[in-house]
Amino acid sequence: MGEKQASADGDRRIGRRALLIGGTAAAVGSAVLARDELARLWWRAPGVEKPRVQGAVDFRGAQWVAASDANWRRADRPDDYGIDMVVIHVTQGSFASAVKVFQDPGHGAAAHYIVRKDGHITQMIRELDVAYHAGNRAYNERSVGIEHEGFVDRPEDLTDEMYAASARLTAGICARYAIPVDREHIIGHVEVPGTDHTDPGEHWDWERYMRLVRKVPSASA
Repeated sequence: MGEKQASADGDRRIGRRALLIGGTAAAVGSAVLARDELARLWWRAPGVEKPRVQGAVDFRGAQWVAASDANWRRADRPDDYGIDMVVIHVTQGSFASAVKVFQDPGHGAAAHYIVRKDGHITQMIRELDVAYHAGNRAYNERSVGIEHEGFVDRPEDLTDEMYAASARLTAGICARYAIPVDREHIIGHVEVPGTDHTDPGEHWDWERYMRLVRKVPSASA
């Protein structure tokens, strides 16, 4: 499940004044703020961010259930942070328990999506925004996190319906952001540097999963 990483991954709230100061510093040649940081400041400025519709989802057919604001931070991806990765998780619990902790402001973590055993997909954070799911700030900023209901030591939890639904979801994400469909860009939580998590575990069938993702018509090559 998403790493508890609120302190390390908490947002630096930056207003218009900071944007103007940063722009002035850059104009006089200061090295304090790099060009990519200035771009991120721009997309956080009031009145610049993309319009949003309450309850909107990024994957057709997903159900919207909002995570606590404490478990993610507002962004305007991919304009401020490029998205080039999907991180696969297993919840180590039931679907209901995952929803509950992602709505708990004290948990400090949440993923963008949860896929239930029956294939139902719930979205809890917009892909625009940075979810605290990987336990690594840089990876959070560049990835979309997908949780899967179940336990890593119970292969029976990884159902056909779950694999199929998750593959469609990942294929759509990859197509949306031109992410290559390969194991360098679709990874498990265990592969994130600095994490102590083991999910999705030894029973996750990567060969099967990648084959299913590639079969989806919208998947990138």
